[in-house]
Amino acid sequence: MNDLFGTETFKLVRRESPPTSFEAADSIDSTKLEKMVFDTIRSFGATGCISDEVQSRLPDLAYSSVTARFKALIDKGLVNVHGKRKGRSGRNQRVMVAR
Repeated sequence: MNDLFGTETFKLVRRESPPTSFEAADSIDSTKLEKMVFDTIRSFGATGCISDEVQSRLPDLAYSSVTARFKALIDKGLVNVHGKRKGRSGRNQRVMVAR
């Protein structure tokens, strides 16, 4: 299953981004981050979770390091979206369930 995780650098930045953005993308271990976020989502079971809940379980990771992984996991079919729930801000967030 580990071969399902990780995103190529060119998918993490826009073509017109400055060189520093490419350098930053190269320095990220997207495989490790995607696996951590996936395992966290999976730990919620069939009820799923919202972004706020994932972030609260990974407090040592930056907001963007966590939330940027959601799209990759959804695009790969590893996570499904099942409705929405209110987050801490009072706004709705997607409910994510690991497959």
